Amino acid sequence: MGTRLAWVVIWFLSVVVPVCAEPLVIAASPSLAAPLEALGRAFEAAHPDVQVKIYFDSGLDLRRAIGAIQNDGRHMMGAGVIHLVAPASDELLDRLEQKYYVLPETRRAYALTRLVLVVPESLADAPGSFESLAAQPGLRVAMADPHDTELGRSTRQLFDALGLSSSLKERLDVAADARAVLDHVLNGQADVGVVFSADAVRERERVRIVVTSRHAAVPPVQHSMTMDRFCPDRRLCQQFLDFTQTTQAQAALRQLGYEPASAP
Repeated sequence: MGTRLAWVVIWFLSVVVPVCAEPLVIAASPSLAAPLEALGRAFEAAHPDVQVKIYFDSGLDLRRAIGAIQNDGRHMMGAGVIHLVAPASDELLDRLEQKYYVLPETRRAYALTRLVLVVPESLADAPGSFESLAAQPGLRVAMADPHDTELGRSTRQLFDALGLSSSLKERLDVAADARAVLDHVLNGQADVGVVFSADAVRERERVRIVVTSRHAAVPPVQHSMTMDRFCPDRRLCQQFLDFTQTTQAQAALRQLGYEPASAP
């Protein structure tokens, strides 16, 4: 009787008591919260024995934190052991690779986002191209600050490449960031705005994309991630990196306005 009861208890515990999920920690920039959380949920659905945790910090602080941890011989951050690093720009990954804080051969691009021209959903006579902004002198154009944001720098680069900078100079409405650009368009402070596609999709019920930039002089922003040098489980890290390329993962990213990194 005692033996049978012991086996029943063991069976009960194995079925009812959940096994602690193995953590996978991604150190990332806050601007990538939406795509990384979507990838994390999709990965957890496919791997119920893994729990994806994301530690967010700004680009410079992220680099400093990773550097301090590795220089001190420690692997712990606020969220735990670092497995993967996913900053907002590949430029920061380049710097981390130069310091050998991450493993260069493991870098994997997983998404692209392009500049788009957006208008309020209610606007009927919308521009048909970026170039047509020059022919519509009554339109006020919102853009992000080119000194403080990647979005603003990319927008200015596009206007310069299209020869629009002079004609738009007196009509530009410079906003703090993408959120502010959309706010200016929606509250009537500007007629049109330039943001990244992922920013526009978040407001899809109130704004619509009328033009997508595919100008060769302004390539889309690529988002990549790579393994931390001290990744404690490279097999698990590689599984996640491979997962970002799957149809399931890319479908989740498309819903957020991102394109596959292999898109032309």
